[in-house]
Amino acid sequence: MSAIDSRGRVPQDIVAIFHASFHPTKGNLVDWSLKASDDLDLNGVEFSTLPSGLHLVDQDVVYFTKESHSGVCVFRRRKTTEHGQRGFRLSSLGILLVKSARPRAWRHVAALRNLIDSIYSSLEQRSVLEPSEGDWDPAREFFEDRKVRRADLGGAGDWHGWSLELDNPDIGYSPSNPTPHLAHLLRILGPSALTVYKHVLGRRRILIYTLPPVEAACILCQVAADICFEAQLDSSLHSAGGEVDPAAWYRTRLKGKSKEGINVLGMVTLNDLDKMHHEGKSGRGWIACTTDAIFLEKPSYYDLVIDLTTSTPSKASRPTLYLSKPQQQQAGSRGPSHRLSVVRFTWSDVKLWNELERILQLDGDQCNHECCRPGTEFDGRAKSPSSWTDAWRIYEDVCIVCAGLWMGSWRSNSTMSYSTGNGSMANWGSVRLEGDDDLSLGGAFVRNVGMGIEGRPSGSPNMKGMRRSSAMSWSGGNAGFPGPDRRQASTSTAFTSSSEPRSEPGGNDADINARRDRQVMTTLALLQTFHANTCFQLSRLAALLPTPPNFSSGGSAATAEPDTIYITPKDIVSFELGPLSSLDARYLEWLAEEYGGGTRIEVKRGWKDLFGVIFGFG
Repeated sequence: MSAIDSRGRVPQDIVAIFHASFHPTKGNLVDWSLKASDDLDLNGVEFSTLPSGLHLVDQDVVYFTKESHSGVCVFRRRKTTEHGQRGFRLSSLGILLVKSARPRAWRHVAALRNLIDSIYSSLEQRSVLEPSEGDWDPAREFFEDRKVRRADLGGAGDWHGWSLELDNPDIGYSPSNPTPHLAHLLRILGPSALTVYKHVLGRRRILIYTLPPVEAACILCQVAADICFEAQLDSSLHSAGGEVDPAAWYRTRLKGKSKEGINVLGMVTLNDLDKMHHEGKSGRGWIACTTDAIFLEKPSYYDLVIDLTTSTPSKASRPTLYLSKPQQQQAGSRGPSHRLSVVRFTWSDVKLWNELERILQLDGDQCNHECCRPGTEFDGRAKSPSSWTDAWRIYEDVCIVCAGLWMGSWRSNSTMSYSTGNGSMANWGSVRLEGDDDLSLGGAFVRNVGMGIEGRPSGSPNMKGMRRSSAMSWSGGNAGFPGPDRRQASTSTAFTSSSEPRSEPGGNDADINARRDRQVMTTLALLQTFHANTCFQLSRLAALLPTPPNFSSGGSAATAEPDTIYITPKDIVSFELGPLSSLDARYLEWLAEEYGGGTRIEVKRGWKDLFGVIFGFG
């Protein structure tokens, strides 16, 4: 979204603006600020806006949080001959936003960039190092135009569904909006992105370790949170008459104990250890990024760490994911309480990944932002991604073939969730490696209501119309949850043929708009695919959970204790998860912890249970 809507108004949701800089003897400090309220404390914000290692780059954008306020700052490294400064002055101009349902700090990034450039340009023209009070006049004007004035923020913090979020006709396109970068997060992480998805839905603590510049990692934090944002929002339980509505109960029973999406902390430093510990105890979960390598030696502070430093063209590999696992300690020992263990993805992820990859292949790489291009060096020189993805691709193909052989034995356990080929049950366990399976290129395939892009033929060129009529206009759970044995179909057939010519970067306005349209369409399709999978698994969980009186119960598991349900590997298969995967078993326990309403799930993994699921007994 742009900072200015169709009526020329800017969002008024800022509660503070400040300037932080590095002093050679005093360290990081806030040397100028304006606040909407004197009660707002800015102490410590200078560490998040000037993280370690940022002196290696000339400019950057950093997203962060200060208590309950989201913020963003624009960093600049200015050359100077001043004694003691080591040739550079390091500083950031940042803002804090008022708390809302969906803070959108990125709407101010373009204006912040222009603001800090104008202030520093004025200083350079006068050969002045330290800004005077008069030099901050543009920042004061910026703050007065955008500071919060109304409790409802004039709609700046409202949430109306993904269609209006990404394709609002009243608000222009902004390349700073992180959500359209979802496709590039999936391309960078590969199937391991589904491991991140499980941790987000399970409200775990996720840390991204990166090298400067940090804008890409900050964007990935928000994108990862957006995957499950709709499913994690709260909704009403009661009908208009005040009585329990069975349909509403069924939907809200799947809602978690947390009423908001997973917390996006943004940039964290060693100064934020207490905040990370406190947020972890809240049960809401969090996603953060850091440049401090010492966090890799503190695995007790997070559940999953994504090391982006292993994802470079020179190293020819994807980012490495590590699980934080507790380890037993002997009495009186002072050794580490947790250790890191490499994790990639599970076999159960293959089918969902096939659908996501099909959507990605239809779109191609339409990224307009260099930070998310995996084949781009930090200096901006593009490099072919094949040199660093081919090695991983070979590994994935071998794994997917093995997974296909294994998954073939699951065909009788549930109906097909995403179509492949002609949609017959014979293709349920098949795994597609290359090519388009169900694009219906020979003719138009019209979807039924509830199947993604509502009623649009696959060959329709009216992408704007498709976006307007998309079922992605979710708000407050209106998308509904499918039954235990049925999921929403994929949206891959809503795209035009993959043979459609693609415009080259830097084209005319029509080409640029076409690329943006495809990017929005791809993002909506990916978000709906994730949401369909989430709805399916939560509906399966609801079938296992105890139901209130006069409600029919479902599921095969028996309640051994009032608050504990024991499930077998066969029950895990009904979720389309791997019965032999310890990560999938923990994932179900996380879901029950968040969505079970006090009911706990334990997975029985005895040798008889595993023997039965492998050889089809029981």
